[in-house]
Amino acid sequence: MEDVAGLKITYARPPIAERRVNGRAAAFPSCVTIDLGALAFNIRWIKAKVGGDVALMAVLKADAYGHGATELARAALQNGADLLAVANMAEALELREAHIDAPILLLSYVPAEDIPTAIEHDLRITVFDDACAARCISATVHGGGTLKIHVKVDTGMGRMGVLPQAMHALCRQLQDAPGITLEGLYTHFATADDDPAYMREQLNIFNRVQSELRGEGIGFKYIHAANSAALLNGGDSYFNVVRPGVLLYGLEPMARSGFADQIRPVMSWKTQIAQVKTLPPDSMVGYGNAYRTRGWETIAVAPVGYADGLRRTPYSWREVLIHGRRAPLVGRVSMEKITINVSHIPGVAVGDEVVLMGRQGDDCISADEIAAWLHSNNYEVVTSIAPRVPRTYINW
Repeated sequence: MEDVAGLKITYARPPIAERRVNGRAAAFPSCVTIDLGALAFNIRWIKAKVGGDVALMAVLKADAYGHGATELARAALQNGADLLAVANMAEALELREAHIDAPILLLSYVPAEDIPTAIEHDLRITVFDDACAARCISATVHGGGTLKIHVKVDTGMGRMGVLPQAMHALCRQLQDAPGITLEGLYTHFATADDDPAYMREQLNIFNRVQSELRGEGIGFKYIHAANSAALLNGGDSYFNVVRPGVLLYGLEPMARSGFADQIRPVMSWKTQIAQVKTLPPDSMVGYGNAYRTRGWETIAVAPVGYADGLRRTPYSWREVLIHGRRAPLVGRVSMEKITINVSHIPGVAVGDEVVLMGRQGDDCISADEIAAWLHSNNYEVVTSIAPRVPRTYINW
């Protein structure tokens, strides 16, 4: 309890997350909290921005950017998402096994042996070159069934995708193949977050490809191009589906977008104090004697480290929140411990909440701020938190 301007403010201990081990509850010392109410808010905000005639494909790859794909899929669909997208077959089957029957697009490579599984589970496959098209046609000819295809055009990203000049022949081949349904056409923008002119070039190429295919009688139910950054940039890239990823999770897809106060972060990460000690001047802290106390300093130890997703080197978290105030990490991040200088915060005790990412009191450490510390981006911050850290779902 802290006395601030005559007010008694109590910082409650965070709930200890639990994992089940041989049927018994085992405490885990840190926890990622996922606010499904914030996710619902973000989806409704996106739907209002793009309009009722545009479907929303929620991108849930990498375990929904570390948030938990199954839970996020259910919440997204119940709040207006129309389709889902994942990276690979394993991610798609996780959703199907959870009885999620919405349309699911696999955005990346699918081996030939997995194509019959896609047919069986009504999954959509991305075709990005002639060899991929041949695998799909062979699977339907020899195995039967109907396979839904989305063709990806490389309009300037330089990764997976059919080059524009090859689109007509490939799409005609797929359209004429028995058991193939040409359901979708899409592209991906390389610079929607920082170079609108290049994005415009890609968009012009995509529009030209669509026009040429329509002229040949080749059409698609779904046409999509807008990722999160493009979605914020304007409506001419919306077509009839938008494909947001990071925006769903309340993270800005580009610096200084001006939309940070209109969306809500979904993820926070907390642990608690395990030990508090006061060390004399010139005391060493951590591996390699990386930190030396300058005077009498109060050091708190928290049970979280690089095995949980905190970066060790060359850059790591700089600060955490304790009692609503910022406190610097000192010494090296260990595998499952960090040391924090709390000399300026009175009354820190074992069990007190430590916010690694999220809000406490009037302050907030955002994924964007952490990304700047790490010389990275907010995508990496949220996806790098280890799966061993339990996810707790609230507001649902």
